[in-house]
Amino acid sequence: MGIEVIVEGLTKSFGQQTVWEDVTLTLPPGEVSVMLGPSGTGKTVFLKSVIGLLKPERGRVLVNGVDMVNSPERDVYEARKLFGLMFQDGALFGSMNLFDNIAFPLREHTRRKESEIRRIVMERMDMVGLLGAERKLPGEISGGMRKRAGLARALVLDPQIILCDEPDSGLDPVRTSYLSQLLIDLNAQIDATMLIVTHNLDIAATVPDNMGMLFRRRLVAFGPRELLLTSEEPVVEQFLSGRRAGPIGMSEEKDEAALALEQREALPTPPRRALVPQLEPSAGLGPRQAVQRRRARVLAMWDQLPPAAREAVRAGLASVPGESV
Repeated sequence: MGIEVIVEGLTKSFGQQTVWEDVTLTLPPGEVSVMLGPSGTGKTVFLKSVIGLLKPERGRVLVNGVDMVNSPERDVYEARKLFGLMFQDGALFGSMNLFDNIAFPLREHTRRKESEIRRIVMERMDMVGLLGAERKLPGEISGGMRKRAGLARALVLDPQIILCDEPDSGLDPVRTSYLSQLLIDLNAQIDATMLIVTHNLDIAATVPDNMGMLFRRRLVAFGPRELLLTSEEPVVEQFLSGRRAGPIGMSEEKDEAALALEQREALPTPPRRALVPQLEPSAGLGPRQAVQRRRARVLAMWDQLPPAAREAVRAGLASVPGESV
């Protein structure tokens, strides 16, 4: 099972600019979480802070007893081996074929024999649908294949926590749909804790167990997917409906005058997206182990959920045979 990640009071700045402050949340073990936010809100910075590649000014990130912010570097380095990181562009070496790209972490961080490395790499390539492409160079394949190769490389060290930085960037809607299913299937197979940074609404609607959103240097919310998908928070509503009216502007935020003008002009409000069921693992994989753990966790916080979120949870459970609230 994946490892719980506890984030407490995290604050990150670059010079005089505060990216976000006092971010507190817990990534439940083995569940899939998504972090949303407009461009420029520091989602990638948050990801790099969780894994210890960037050092926030305040707060801590607890992973298996190690504080990724304040612990000695040798402890952080060891804890980092629990992570698999999928970069936006795959971050593949252009001069290496896919096999060698995916094998790189094994050769760099372990003393495994080449025969064992080959077995692991081929298993991971099979897992992401890349068997037969092992001799191709990154420049010879599509963007979607590069994403999958980057994901396979993130998996070769058997991580218990997987971080995905905008895995949908540069992909068309069809490839994004395939990638969404792949992420759910991976969670079903390895039961790892997953955090996906994205601004893709289709991924947000169908993939995660939990959702969060960053805006105006703060964490607006984090919790079960139903909490955000039914939220009446203006910035969350605006983001999830993709409308112009609201706090988000072309720059990160609008001033009071712009918001007042919108109210006078009464810009049309698109209807809220209908809640759609979370993706199920592909046939033959069996149910995700996270589902029952999440059910128990959400029911334990039932009294804290707004009525709309409760109804969404109840509707979701009603669609599962033998489940109800």
